[in-house]
Amino acid sequence: MTLSPACVPVATGVRRLTATLYGYAFLDDFVLLYPVYALLFSDTGLSVWQISSLFALWSLTGVLLEVPSGAWADAVSRRLLLWLGPLLTAAGFALWVLTPSYWAFAVGFVLWGARGALGSGALEALVYEELERLGAAGRYAEVMGRARAAGHVAVMAALGLAGPVFAWGGYPAVGAASVLACLASAATATRFPEDRVVSKAGGDGWAATLRDGLAGARRDRSLRGALLLVPAVGAVWEALDEYTPLLVRDTGVADTTVPYLLLLIWAGATAGSLLAGRCERLGTAGLAAVLVAAALALAVGAAARTPVALGLVALAFGGFQLATVLADVRLQQRIDETGGTQRATLTSVAGLGSDLATVAAYAVYAAIETRAAHSTAFALLAVPYLMTAVLLMLRRPLRSRRSIP
Repeated sequence: MTLSPACVPVATGVRRLTATLYGYAFLDDFVLLYPVYALLFSDTGLSVWQISSLFALWSLTGVLLEVPSGAWADAVSRRLLLWLGPLLTAAGFALWVLTPSYWAFAVGFVLWGARGALGSGALEALVYEELERLGAAGRYAEVMGRARAAGHVAVMAALGLAGPVFAWGGYPAVGAASVLACLASAATATRFPEDRVVSKAGGDGWAATLRDGLAGARRDRSLRGALLLVPAVGAVWEALDEYTPLLVRDTGVADTTVPYLLLLIWAGATAGSLLAGRCERLGTAGLAAVLVAAALALAVGAAARTPVALGLVALAFGGFQLATVLADVRLQQRIDETGGTQRATLTSVAGLGSDLATVAAYAVYAAIETRAAHSTAFALLAVPYLMTAVLLMLRRPLRSRRSIP
């Protein structure tokens, strides 16, 4: 597969790509169910173990589909996968509010997990290669950081609207709004530019793409390190995000106040996204320092169990989000160094690692919560980030002295 020559001015092409990307990212996360679906599960009568099993099923779906869908994205149209995915999520959300039960929630999470797998790898590969085609690959960190920030702004907007919409129409109202957002996201995805030659080899091409991508990861040590860094910095805090409504509720506030305090946490994550462009060349020691500071803020903020201390949790999420974007940047740069063409496949391999680590985080969280409070689970799950920071520093002398961070 090769990229076709640029046929539009660079500025115009970048504007078209980024406008579509930011709109897609916003609509994809403008889901009013986000701040209340954990409460929906609890109000339906599900235990913490059942809720955790749903989250694990969500991630396991991604585990099964992550790498195959990445290879598919390299073999066919990435834009196709990006508009197909939100339609699956829309169907799942509709099922949740129409027939709330454990099995309806399970089917919805399978659909949502499939949607995540279809987009994971495909989006990063499409954006990076379109920027590269336009001679603007150096803007990848800035563009993806802003895209994540657009998603966080959407989450915050959903948090702000969830309270009054829920008060007006309950779970059916927030569910209907979420389905409409997914449909709008799918429509926006059809506007992505995709100037690349797609393989016509069918199933054989798909299998060959998968084999070549995995072989490249096995051969190159630096690429393996970049692949492992993505789940190391992203998996745990993204798993904890699913429990933040329960953490906030345990501070003693009313359910109607929960979405507004979640706004604070997401404001921190948004700030971390916006810092990605400026911090793109942060070295290993700097990245380790970010992880240590974020881990300590998470542990202290969660353990305090007060609404005010949630500001530290917000600070922690900002640090983790920054580290997550920078880990993705490092991976894309390593893929360039190795000359690999299976960008979506390799990015999906990193996503597979994230899914596996997330499943483990859900299990650990449930095990801790059965014996302690949500705050204790959050505090203890800050420890893996301290371990990651230590490993980064121990590995630092072994790395070649290149200018890439």
